[in-house]
Amino acid sequence: MSESPWKTPTDRRNEREEKRIAVLRTAAQAFNEMGYYATSLDDIARRLNVTKPTIYYYVKNKEEILFECVRIGLELLDSASNEVIGHGGSAYDELVAVMTTYVGIVTADFGMCVIRVGEEPLTGESRRTMRALKRRIDLKFRTLIERGVAEGSIAPCDPKIAAFTLSGALSWIARWYRPDGDLDVEAIARQSIGLLLDGLRPRA
Repeated sequence: MSESPWKTPTDRRNEREEKRIAVLRTAAQAFNEMGYYATSLDDIARRLNVTKPTIYYYVKNKEEILFECVRIGLELLDSASNEVIGHGGSAYDELVAVMTTYVGIVTADFGMCVIRVGEEPLTGESRRTMRALKRRIDLKFRTLIERGVAEGSIAPCDPKIAAFTLSGALSWIARWYRPDGDLDVEAIARQSIGLLLDGLRPRA
């Protein structure tokens, strides 16, 4: 029996989703480089070498594009932490693993969009949804720190302040990171986390 030349509904859905992600990724890159307000749908279409009406086949408007870009970035951060937390080792070890993954994500297209653009241009329910996702990620940092303090792998501290400090410092990497810079993402993560967890004071 010869293979049908027609694509199945599943194939068509998968193909459409791949193209939609390509639109979103290209938009995230443009937002990161030029800023949300300075980027138009025409700019995104030109980068993809398609027409503006083609963009509307995959998204309704520019705000929806930003919502999806930020949502994907936050969900990447959330799911990456789920893969680490509770899989053995001390809370300190898990915190280091989460922080390392965090740096990897905020230096990539969607994660960088979370930091460089964020939810501020969004309105109403969209903004509330993004902030709820951010709180979920912050809670994971706090919970790990609380657990570490309780078990003795992390020095006594205020978990809320510690979580804000760590995530804030790591997030800022997204604002100055350049792929063509002297350090790769691994080196940046290693040095940044070392400074945040061990400090600058000389040790014996």
